[in-house]
Amino acid sequence: MLIAHAYIEVTEAARGLAFYCDGLGLTVKRRYSPTWIELAGANLPIFLLAERPALADLGSRTATRSYERHWTPVHLDFIVGDLDAAVARLTALGGTLDRAVKAREYGRIANMADPFGNGFDLIEFNAAGYDAVAR
Repeated sequence: MLIAHAYIEVTEAARGLAFYCDGLGLTVKRRYSPTWIELAGANLPIFLLAERPALADLGSRTATRSYERHWTPVHLDFIVGDLDAAVARLTALGGTLDRAVKAREYGRIANMADPFGNGFDLIEFNAAGYDAVAR
């Protein structure tokens, strides 16, 4: 079995911990350094990387890190039991709801961003979940 980890870059460790722990219910599993923190409570390990250098070394080139709102085709979906409560908690902690909550065949979805510009979705499944759209 392939093992996957998710890494989320944040500008400040404390603010990242507040958002992902207080907002989503994740917990600190262990700290590798003050700026590299493993979170528990999801079905895959999630690591926060804080206070990264302004330039990301990509091997053959460098890229300026930007914490403005951005979009990437790779993102995280967090499955929640109460979408409205989760959206309220996360927006109170500095997250943004990118557009109105949408109803889908499988439930409801909120397209969001954390305070650091990272996009993610919150999904509240209905009784059928993804079986409603499986073919």
